[in-house]
Amino acid sequence: MTNPNSAENRVQKVAVLGGGSFGTALANIVAANGHATTLWFRDRERAETCERTRENANYLPGYRLHDNLRISADLVESLRDVNVVVVVIPSQSYREVVRQAAPYIRPGTMVISATKGIEAPNFTLMSEILAEELKNVQIGVLSGPNFAKEIVQNQHTGSVIASDSDDVLAVIPKMFSSKTFRVYKSRDRFGIELAGAIKNIYAIVCGMAAALGTGHNTHAMILTRSLAEMGRFANKLGANAMTFLGLAGVGDLILTCSSDLSRNYRVGYSLGSGKTLEQTLAEIGQVAEGVNTLQIVKKKADELGVYMPLASGLHAILFEGADIGRVVQGLMTGAMASDVEFI
Repeated sequence: MTNPNSAENRVQKVAVLGGGSFGTALANIVAANGHATTLWFRDRERAETCERTRENANYLPGYRLHDNLRISADLVESLRDVNVVVVVIPSQSYREVVRQAAPYIRPGTMVISATKGIEAPNFTLMSEILAEELKNVQIGVLSGPNFAKEIVQNQHTGSVIASDSDDVLAVIPKMFSSKTFRVYKSRDRFGIELAGAIKNIYAIVCGMAAALGTGHNTHAMILTRSLAEMGRFANKLGANAMTFLGLAGVGDLILTCSSDLSRNYRVGYSLGSGKTLEQTLAEIGQVAEGVNTLQIVKKKADELGVYMPLASGLHAILFEGADIGRVVQGLMTGAMASDVEFI
């Protein structure tokens, strides 16, 4: 028999920090589930417009937000007496916002990171920033093959919440649960978060390959060799490579490497079409985490001596002036590697 007073069945007071597409989609799900939810924007004018029009026209145009969702640019008020904070801020400004929020987050609060990125120069994951900047909170990571546009269209979607907190694993799946959004559980916070961050590199590779006119054979090879690189890198860092076979690993990899809804895929397609990185990023107009992540991962892989030919080849094209054709030929004539590792 369900206990209505148990933690997972209580109405939560929630703040979602970050008014981009994914933050908006997540906040809307929680609000639709009856929780007192505030979506925080850094830009006051955008927040006021969104609150008035009930639409995030910059990121999810044409989609009406739930009446139960409040939008605000007042960080202090947004965080007042909340039980759950969901942080969906781009990695480059993630620490800054968390540091601003820290004085207003109560001990015991569940703080969930939904940003897929890595902070330079110390290879710091977003949940590690939370641990450094916040005291006595319960940390979790939400990650998976989740395009915001399809979430708000009620397309069936799966995600993963990873935490070492029993409360987080009990509350968050229920809080986000809907007829079309299902959240699975994991204890491997590091592996789930690492998978979500580094797969963005390979979405750029696949977008570039598509622009160059490659076929299904090539796409399948890139996907599987990308997964091998991800697992090899994760294993060296101490993560469980098996985590990469789940939704946050291979699931997210397939999604972002196969659709132009992925910003990172679009970056690769634009580059493969002959545009410069600067032109590409200006045209996309949103943060593509894979570009930043590529530089950080390449540096770390070199330090650890991890063989990552796809990431290294992409880095050579983007930042070392290498010719795409020569890099591709080098990948096809490199050292013969084992197909499947860790067996």
